[in-house]
Amino acid sequence: MDLHYLHDIHHPESKLFPPHNIVDTSGRELYGKVGKLYETIKAQPNVHFIDKTRYDSFFGTPLDSLLRERSINQVEIVGVCTDICVLHTAISAYNLGYKISVPAEGVASFNQKGHEWALAHFKNSLGAEVEQHV
Repeated sequence: MDLHYLHDIHHPESKLFPPHNIVDTSGRELYGKVGKLYETIKAQPNVHFIDKTRYDSFFGTPLDSLLRERSINQVEIVGVCTDICVLHTAISAYNLGYKISVPAEGVASFNQKGHEWALAHFKNSLGAEVEQHV
């Protein structure tokens, strides 16, 4: 989960985007279907809530180690923004050898062209299964 600190002028995103996902604010809450799912499974011992401070969920986090320790070789990526955080995470997953699936209903962006480009990139360049809306 994306994590930022209020007034952190040293984080590279502070020059690119307005403050978002600030620690200890409602901006970090999961919502919708993902929030409901997390509420039902969060107490299970195999569920981990991992904070990240960069676009890529693998960078500087224990995600790769946790997956490999459990012999998990496939990831399903959901989140925002399709063409930023989801994209960088998918590229790392690909480079680390994971099979990737991205449910189109589980990703979004404020940039519709970027969203559509990223969905095509996942499929055409990363070999990901992109599950379309039904």
